Amino acid sequence: MATIVLVALVMTIQTEAFGQDPTVVDAKHYTVVFENDQVRVLRISYAPGEESVMHEHPNGVAVFLSDGDTEMKLGDGTTIEDIRKSGEAIWVPAGKHLPKSIGDNKSELILVELKSQTE
Repeated sequence: MATIVLVALVMTIQTEAFGQDPTVVDAKHYTVVFENDQVRVLRISYAPGEESVMHEHPNGVAVFLSDGDTEMKLGDGTTIEDIRKSGEAIWVPAGKHLPKSIGDNKSELILVELKSQTE
């Protein structure tokens, strides 16, 4: 019985690590600043040249606090450049990505992640 409990605990920890929640797999760049049953608000910050790990987000809205030049490797393996200006707000569809800061300045933004509502 103890072996089953230990295996279940290890699987839970691995699921969290591989669940690709950025606040778990990359806490250096992603901080939860607010959360309730409808949204989770993240503050995201990358210094020039910093890179994350592959992770995912649900649908959300991003508001850029500074200019940001980012290279995004998407879940399907394609790579795109994403150039944003301070004050810009965009819709961010759910998906996986691996961001890397390619600009010369610190990139900061707020991401409001929408939680699924079941009624």
